[in-house]
Amino acid sequence: MNSATFTQKRKFIVRLGKMLHKYGTPAYRLEAHLMEVATHLGLKSSFVMSPTSVTFVIWTEGHEEEYTHVARVDPGDHDLGSLADTDDVVNRMLAGELDISEAERCLEAIATQKPPYNRFLTGIAFAMSGGAFAMLMGTSWNDVLWSAILSSVVYLFVLWSTRSRRVSHMLEPLVAIVSALLACGISVHLDAQINIRLVVLSSIIVFIPGLALALGFAELSARHLVSGTARVMDALMLLFKLYFGAFIGIALGFALFGQTDFIQPEPLPKWSAWLAVFALCSSLLIIFRTKMRHASWSIASGFIAFAASMSAAAYFDYAMGTFIGAFAVGVFSNFFNRMVNAPASIVAMQGLIVLVPGSKTYIGLNSLIEGQSFVVADHIGQQTFLIFMSLIAGLIFANVALPPKKSL
Repeated sequence: MNSATFTQKRKFIVRLGKMLHKYGTPAYRLEAHLMEVATHLGLKSSFVMSPTSVTFVIWTEGHEEEYTHVARVDPGDHDLGSLADTDDVVNRMLAGELDISEAERCLEAIATQKPPYNRFLTGIAFAMSGGAFAMLMGTSWNDVLWSAILSSVVYLFVLWSTRSRRVSHMLEPLVAIVSALLACGISVHLDAQINIRLVVLSSIIVFIPGLALALGFAELSARHLVSGTARVMDALMLLFKLYFGAFIGIALGFALFGQTDFIQPEPLPKWSAWLAVFALCSSLLIIFRTKMRHASWSIASGFIAFAASMSAAAYFDYAMGTFIGAFAVGVFSNFFNRMVNAPASIVAMQGLIVLVPGSKTYIGLNSLIEGQSFVVADHIGQQTFLIFMSLIAGLIFANVALPPKKSL
């Protein structure tokens, strides 16, 4: 292999790895996928990925050429549309339809393309996610309405953070404080039938790191200890910032507006949970920038997760229901991987978000610090731990029952 060929190949691998990391690919999947690509290109390789750093070591069979690349990176955000496009480029290159130069140009086009959904649609998706979560908690239509409105306000701060570095650094506690202040004002002056703490949680649900915690534990179970530990600790710190922002906001809100007696509204009908799953999954399509050709698969994943977990919980307990739900999501996402030849995570994310207990961790913090729960939740800490373990176990068993076609 001449020097130019080796240089071209290792540049492609490094760029591919950084892009997949940027789009939120877990470390164990990313390392395995890059190793497959390097082997196909006739190179030996070793990779170490973490949420904040990437290390590439690439060499030829006889060590005539060697290359090491270490870079500091920011934790990736989920961009499932770009992930699908990137995977499609790699598939075409491995099939011989593209040479490396053409593949590099395609990656450049993906990296510079505009978001598939405009700000207006993204704002609607934020509102839907907040309202859908409140609906999924089975509270009242009052909570659903105000959660959707406050989620829209939260999105305005998200837009502001893209223009201000100072706001981006304090975004999570800031949106929690603002949501809490507004919820307290609403309860006193507009609607005494809202559950303040639940409305605050619903309005910031997009930031609750339940999925990040689940991915961190999945990396730990795959023995990617550095990446898994870093991801779990990052998620916990984000959770603390959100909770204490809400804690301060509610304290300020009570001081400014006072408190009013809570009037218990009519609870939501049971069928509303199915509507909530549909609304939540639909909003996540836009928030995660999922391709429309994968939309039906993604929404189906959410319904499969909810139906499987609720059906199993009726006969066993909630933790076992989560295990069955995660197993069903894992099998379905691997089936999608085989049928569509696209990353399984594109549809798995929707089901996992329906299952992950990030909100339970937040509720547990409230119970621990204030000594009270704003929803009925006994033994919340034990439930959260068991649900996380059941979630990871379900995904592991699913990969054994129906292995994915490829590592990504």
